[in-house]
Amino acid sequence: MKILLHHTLILVLLMNMLSIVNSQTKTHVKIGVILDMNTSIGKMTKTCISMATRDFYRKHDNYTTVIRLHFRDSKQDNVQATSATIDLLKNVQVMSIFGPMTSAQADFVIDIGNKSKVPIISPATSPSLSPYNNHYFIRSAHDSTLQLKPITELIKHFSWSEVVFVYQNDEYGRGLVPYLSDAMMNIGTKVMHQTVIHPSASDDWIRAELYKLKTMQTRVFVVHALPDLASRFFKKVDETGMMEEGYVWVITEVLTSRLHSLDREDVDSMQGVLGVKSYIRRTKEVNEFEKRWKQEFRRGYPEDEVTELDMFGIWSYDSVFALAKALQKVGNEVNMTFHRDSRESTSDLDAIGTSEMGSSLVNLIRNSRFKGLSGDFHVVNGQLQPSVYEVVNIIGKGEKSIGFWSPENGMSKTLNGRTKDLKAVTWPGDTHVIPKGWENPTSNENKLRVGVPAKGGFVQFIDANTDPQTKQVVVTGFCVDVFDAVVGALPYAVKHEFIPFVTPDGKKPAGSYSDLIYNLSDGKYDAVVGDITILAKRSDYVDFTLPYAEGGVSLIVPIEDERKSAWIFMRPLEKELWITTGAFFIYTGLVVWILEHRVNKEFRGSPGQQVGMIFWFSFSTLVYAHREKLISNLSRFVVIVWVFVVLVLTSSYTASLTSMLTVQKLRPSYTDIDEIKRNGESVGYQEGSFVKDMLKGMGFNDSQLKSYSTFEDYDKALKNGSRKGGVSAIMDELPYIQVFLAKYCNKYTMTGPTYKTAGFGFAFPKGSPLVHDVSRAVLQVTEEQMLNISNQWFGAAASCDQQNGAKVNSDRLRLDSFKGLFLIAGLSSTSALLVFFFRFLHQNREILVSQDSLSQKIAAIAKIFDVFKDDEVRKSNVEEAFEESDNNNSPAISVFHQEAGMFSHDEGLFTPTEPGTPVHDTIQAVETTTNIR
Repeated sequence: MKILLHHTLILVLLMNMLSIVNSQTKTHVKIGVILDMNTSIGKMTKTCISMATRDFYRKHDNYTTVIRLHFRDSKQDNVQATSATIDLLKNVQVMSIFGPMTSAQADFVIDIGNKSKVPIISPATSPSLSPYNNHYFIRSAHDSTLQLKPITELIKHFSWSEVVFVYQNDEYGRGLVPYLSDAMMNIGTKVMHQTVIHPSASDDWIRAELYKLKTMQTRVFVVHALPDLASRFFKKVDETGMMEEGYVWVITEVLTSRLHSLDREDVDSMQGVLGVKSYIRRTKEVNEFEKRWKQEFRRGYPEDEVTELDMFGIWSYDSVFALAKALQKVGNEVNMTFHRDSRESTSDLDAIGTSEMGSSLVNLIRNSRFKGLSGDFHVVNGQLQPSVYEVVNIIGKGEKSIGFWSPENGMSKTLNGRTKDLKAVTWPGDTHVIPKGWENPTSNENKLRVGVPAKGGFVQFIDANTDPQTKQVVVTGFCVDVFDAVVGALPYAVKHEFIPFVTPDGKKPAGSYSDLIYNLSDGKYDAVVGDITILAKRSDYVDFTLPYAEGGVSLIVPIEDERKSAWIFMRPLEKELWITTGAFFIYTGLVVWILEHRVNKEFRGSPGQQVGMIFWFSFSTLVYAHREKLISNLSRFVVIVWVFVVLVLTSSYTASLTSMLTVQKLRPSYTDIDEIKRNGESVGYQEGSFVKDMLKGMGFNDSQLKSYSTFEDYDKALKNGSRKGGVSAIMDELPYIQVFLAKYCNKYTMTGPTYKTAGFGFAFPKGSPLVHDVSRAVLQVTEEQMLNISNQWFGAAASCDQQNGAKVNSDRLRLDSFKGLFLIAGLSSTSALLVFFFRFLHQNREILVSQDSLSQKIAAIAKIFDVFKDDEVRKSNVEEAFEESDNNNSPAISVFHQEAGMFSHDEGLFTPTEPGTPVHDTIQAVETTTNIR
C-alpha cells in the first residue's frame, strides 16, 4: 500500500512538471476582439468566440501557439471602435482583430488594419467593404449582395412585376440599393419607388411615409433594415392597415436571421412576411454546441434572457478555428512584433508601426477551407463563399421554412432541389391566396374601371347597351369574351366593371377611339377593352398588351364576272404574249416572202399584193389554211418550225379560253388604292377609326372620304358606287373585312396590298403592372380558347366559291411560258435568212467588188433580187447561145441538142426539143439571127 501511494505521488509530480514545461514552450498570441458588448448579438458573439478558443485547443492540445483574447467594447459608436482598435494595436500589440460587427465601424477599422498590416476578421456584410480592395480584411459572413439572388428568385417565382424598396438611411442600408435595382432589372421587375428611413426617424414620420406608399398601386415591398428600426417600422405598417390581404413584405437576411431577438409584440406585427437567411444544417454537432452555448450564456449573462443562436455566432466560432489554424502554420517563424519607423512619430497610427507577422498570417486566413460547425467553411480571397439560403414565412411566434435556394438548384421546396416549387405560404391577412402584387387604390371597391367604345354597328366585336329595367350596362361581343377569358387566366382575381364611352345623355359615342385612349391616359379609366388597334402614336400615352387579333388594313371593292365581258377572248393571253405572237407572225411571213420571192410566182406581183401575201401566208398558218406551194427548202424548214409553234399556242389558248367560259371568273373592279385616287373617286372607312387619318396621309381629300357605322351601310355604299353617292371602295382592318366578306362573299372581295398594323390589344395606363400579366394570359387564351370564341361570334370559316374564283388568275398565259418556243422559231427563221443572203451575195459578188458607190451597189442588188429567177435563166441562155455561135460558126440548135439537160430542173428549166416550149422559141430566135448574119 505504501509502495502504491509512493508511485502515485511520483506520477503526479512528473505530470505537473511536464505541464509546466509544456506551458513554457507554448507561444501565446494576442488577438483583439471589438464588439458592441451591450447588444444581444455582441453578447452572443463574445460567448461563441470564447467557447471556440477553448474548444479548439482542447482538440489540439499539441499546438504550440495559443490565442489569448483581449476584448474591447465599441459601445455602438464608430469613434469608440476606432479608439479601441488603436489601443489594441499600440498598447497590446495584437496580431489580429475580430470585429467590429457593423459595417460603419468596420470601415474605419479596416483602414487601420491595412496600414498596420494586421488582419481584420469581421462579419460586416456591406458590399462597399470589399476584401478585394482591402488585403487585410477577411469577411467572415456572406456579402449582403448574395442574398439578392434568392430574393429576386422569390419575386420571379410569384410573377410580381413591380416592387418598392424600403431601406435604412445609413451606409449599411444605402450600400445595397444599386445592387438591388440591377438584380430586379435582370428579371424584368421594376423598382417603382424607394423609401429611405433614418434610424432616428420618429413614428409619425414613418406613419406618413406609409400612407404615401398606401396610395400607390404596387403592393410588393422589400425591406432592408436593422432589427431596431425594422421592429418600429412593422408596428406602423400594421397600424396603417398595410399588413392585410393583397400586401407582400419581403425582409433581408439581417432581419430574418435576428427574428429571435425581437419581442413577441414585434413578431405579431410581421405575420405573413417572407424572409431569406443563410441556412445552417441542424447537425448533431450544432445541436450539442447550442446546448453548451446556452449554458455558457446564462453563466456570463445571468440577468439576460437567452436568445436563439444564429449563423453569425456559428460563423464567429468557425472564424476562430480558421485563425488558430493559420497561427499554428506561421508558428515561431515570424516575430510577433511591430516594426516602427525610426523617424519621430507624429500620431498614434505612426507609433503603432506594422506587424511583421501580418503578411504571412493574412495570406493563410484569406484562403482557408475546412469542415466547421457551419458546414463547409470556405474562404476565397478573403470572402466567405455562399452556400444555401432558406426562405421562411413568419407565422405565429416564429418562422416556418417554405423552401431553399442554392447556386446549383435555384429555388426549390427541398434541399435536394428536386421539386421546383415552394411550400404553402400564409400571406398577410391570414390568407393563402397569392397576392397579385398591385391594387387600384383610388377605384371604387378596388374594381378595375374598364372603358369600352360605344358602337351602333359591328356588334360582333363589341356592343354596349343599358338595360332599361335594371339600368345596368350590358357589354357583349368578341372582344369582351376574349377579355373575360384573359382575366380568368390570370393567377389572381381582378374585379372589373365596364363603362361605355358615351356622351352624358348616353345616346352616342363621346368621341373617336383615339379620344378614348386619351381619356385612359388622363386617369378616367383603368383599362380600355374593345377593337382597339395598337398604334405607335397611341403607345405614347398608354401601354398595350400583346395583340389578341391579327392586324392589317386593306380594301373592299365590288367584283365583276369576266364571262360577261365582250373582250373575254383576249383574256387567255397576257398583253406581252399577244404582242410577241403578232410580231413573230409578221417576222415569219417576211422571212418566207424573202426566201420565195425570186423562185415562186405566188410571192410576186404588185407591192400591195406582196405585202398582203406576207400577212396572209403567216396568219393563215394559224388555221392551217395556206395553199401556197413552197419551192425553197429553206422556207419549208422555217414553216415547219413555225407551224409547231402555232400548234402549241393555239392549243394553250383554246384550253385557257374554255376554262374561262366554263368556270365563273370574278375580278375586282379596282386593284389598288392609287387607281381610285387617280380617278378622283370616293373611299369609305369605319366611323371613329384611325383609317381616316391613314387615307388622308395617302393624299385623299375630305370630300372623297365617307364614314359608315354598320356592315349594311358598307353594302349599300359599295352597291351605289361613287357616281350614285356611294363609294368605290372601303378601307378597313382585316378582322372587319373577314366578317363582312363572310356575309357578302358573292358581291365583294379584298384587293390591293395589306398595310400591316399590330392588331387589336387591350390598353392600360403607362406603367400599369397588369400589362405584363395580361399579355402572358393573352398568349395562353390565344393558344387554348381563341378558336372557340371566334367561332361563337363569327362562325366557322366558310368556303366561298365565288371568292375563291376571284383570286384565281393562274390560267392566263404568260410570255415566260413560251420563251423557249419563240427562241427556237426566231433562231430557225433568222438562220434560214442568213443562209439565203450569204448565197445570194456570193452569187453576185462581182457587184460587191465593183467600183460603184454604196447606193449604186444596193440598188443593183435590189434590182437583181426583184428579178424572177426563170427570166434570169432565159436571158443567160440567149447570151450564151450568141456567144457559142460566134465562136463555132455552127447552128445554135446543135449546141442545145448537145448540151441537153445541162441545166438543173430545180432551176425551173425545160425539155430542150419539145415544140412550144420556151427553149424551142429561143432556138428559133437564135436560128433566125444566125441566118440573118
